[in-house]
Amino acid sequence: MSVNKLPASFTVFKGSRRLVAGSIFDIAERLWKDDGNLENVLIFDDATAQQIDIDLRGSKEAVMARLKIRYGQQEIEQKPESASAHDSEEPTPGPGRPKLGVVAREVTLLPRHWDWLAGQPGGASVALRKLVEEAKRLNGGRDQIRKAQEAAYTFMSAMAGNEPGFEEATRALFAKDGAAFDLHTVSWPKDVRAQAKKFAAAVFVS
Repeated sequence: MSVNKLPASFTVFKGSRRLVAGSIFDIAERLWKDDGNLENVLIFDDATAQQIDIDLRGSKEAVMARLKIRYGQQEIEQKPESASAHDSEEPTPGPGRPKLGVVAREVTLLPRHWDWLAGQPGGASVALRKLVEEAKRLNGGRDQIRKAQEAAYTFMSAMAGNEPGFEEATRALFAKDGAAFDLHTVSWPKDVRAQAKKFAAAVFVS
């Protein structure tokens, strides 16, 4: 049975109040001790602000067992989805050479792209890895900002969509205007505002 990747931590809101934060197992235990009352409770992934649900029925052991099935230990090595003939130039590991955790997957390119890759030192696989690493290096900052904007907006839409200044704060978020963001969120509930700023922190780094 496949399992979902387990995010590092979550934050729980009950109404507009931040209730608890921690691992999925920590927050499940806390909510279970609160009689499993999930009314007005929202659970957010601290990385993406996506919401999750927890089944708190039954004993604490039953709750934890379900979570372990859902978020069990991830397999370290993945089975290849499919292999491409263009990856055949990948060198075979020699004696003592460590495995790099390479995963073979299908890549669809135009013939001229394959021709260019085939002429690169090390072949297509090595060239593609170099291109990916270079793109990550060049675009890492922008990607981080984009992900922070998406997470902050997701959280704000769920928790502050009806608050005054929501639309203005959203525009400030995507304009990377920290002063305007602070101004238009000042009247929001304290915990909601603090969490929105936490999600958006990378956006407003000068």
